Amino acid sequence: MTLRFRHLLALEPLLREDIAFLLDQSKPFQEIQRNPLKKLATLRGKTVALLFFESSTRTRISFSTAAARLGADTMNLQAEASSVKKGESLLDTVRTLDAMKPDVIVMRHSASGAPQFVAERLKIPVINAGDGVHEHPTQGLLDALTIRDRIGHLDGLNVTIIGDIQHSRVARSDIYALARFGCRITLCGPAMWLPRECEQMAPGIRLVPRIEEALRDAQVLIVLRVQTERLLEPGLPLDEYIRLYQMTPGRLAQAQPGALLLHPGPMIRGLEIDPAVADGPQSCILEQVTNGVAVRMALLYLMAGGTPGSGGPGTD
Repeated sequence: MTLRFRHLLALEPLLREDIAFLLDQSKPFQEIQRNPLKKLATLRGKTVALLFFESSTRTRISFSTAAARLGADTMNLQAEASSVKKGESLLDTVRTLDAMKPDVIVMRHSASGAPQFVAERLKIPVINAGDGVHEHPTQGLLDALTIRDRIGHLDGLNVTIIGDIQHSRVARSDIYALARFGCRITLCGPAMWLPRECEQMAPGIRLVPRIEEALRDAQVLIVLRVQTERLLEPGLPLDEYIRLYQMTPGRLAQAQPGALLLHPGPMIRGLEIDPAVADGPQSCILEQVTNGVAVRMALLYLMAGGTPGSGGPGTD
């Protein structure tokens, strides 16, 4: 099987086979992370453009590391230090970058749909590194890979996602990825962050405001990052969110024995999650970070046209 799409803008349109293929392609790059020498020549002579119009640390560094370990050069554009701040349009910025002839563009933007807008106007492959409240497809893939590694499969798992569902692009990508494998998904959080339209994202989704009910039978728990400024808005004080939704050892014990715990980061200890849970044996948080590099290496290899036999796996 080969890659059947030019861009990775979202997981929603992908089939189960597509997602399984990308996870399988990530496996050799997981092995590379364990080697003392992690540098390959797979993308030597290729250039990856990193366009981050929204602040990011983890995702940007992960993609930069992935490119470097494949031997690619990188161009870095951050909005606060670019002509965007001076009023240049998104299209003009991207066209200028296009003239420098990168081989693939990795893009994060605060506006939902911005990566697709760019992909429709350029011939260069575009990877969405997070757009507005739309999707974060590479996070969805690395979460799926982490779960599959720990449990051995993805089929038919009970998955509970907790937090600000309404504003979470991570939640959307996780739902689309895991639903392809028949996972039964429960969404939990304050009622104001549980829009009814989420029920239409995949078959059998449950919306559950009470965390005790949402934890019952859960084999995988995905705790979302909560932006504290939203907790300052009328509706739910910070201390009330902690009381009702923080993942504590007692709450973790209400899920299935050995239930996995994931968090996309950055994590605020003492808000979304108790430190004892974050550092406990059921936590996959650091594995997610490592797997993020492997997933992004695989995508860059596939989309930037890596050469089989030059230090990386083939694509067929």
